[in-house]
Amino acid sequence: MVELKSNDWHLSEDDFFNGLSVEKESFISLAKKKEFKKNSIIFFEEDAGHSCFYVESGIIKIFKTTLEGKEPIFFIRRQGEFFGLAEVIDTKNRKANAQAITPSVLWEISKIDLETLLANYPKFSKKLIQILGKRVRYLGQLIENLVVCDVTTRLAKLLVYLSFDGLTDQESWENPITVPVNLTQDQMASMTGSCQQTISETLKIFQTGGLIKISKKQITILNPLKLLSNATI
Repeated sequence: MVELKSNDWHLSEDDFFNGLSVEKESFISLAKKKEFKKNSIIFFEEDAGHSCFYVESGIIKIFKTTLEGKEPIFFIRRQGEFFGLAEVIDTKNRKANAQAITPSVLWEISKIDLETLLANYPKFSKKLIQILGKRVRYLGQLIENLVVCDVTTRLAKLLVYLSFDGLTDQESWENPITVPVNLTQDQMASMTGSCQQTISETLKIFQTGGLIKISKKQITILNPLKLLSNATI
């Protein structure tokens, strides 16, 4: 049996402001609300990192563009999550691009105002440190997966990662769950260090094996625990 819930604690990011109602109120008073249409670029690599963003709604992809024109995706940011944190804390230029996959509503806060929150609210600071720690762990595992795992395992882990917010108890790990983020096969390939054809073939293998169901480009994992178990054999 695969016990991902204990080993992959870093996958789970609930709404940053859960239990921080006072902090959220102060954040909203300092931040600026912005709306982005689907496919809008929020920032480019090498832009000045003078602010960070909180996702009120929508889905954001964090990616780079290679000389060959490929777009490897590092993170998917969803409702209740922050992005752009590392650069604003270090006062560095952006290390990647950010783009809205769906229509999105974001709250942008400047470095100066973020530092005010960090200075005045210890719980806010602690939560921010925890989030950054989780993301370092995730990147470490991402690199490890590319080295030691085959595409089948990497794709299985990606599908579970995208669905992780809905895997709240042991029962949910053994029941069908629809992947809430609709990525193209090219996007899944970029997140797993593969190619579109291999992703297509692997998805067919999962579907033939009764591990997933695909309907109108939407993927349902029929049994997350079984998917991971079969992928890591």
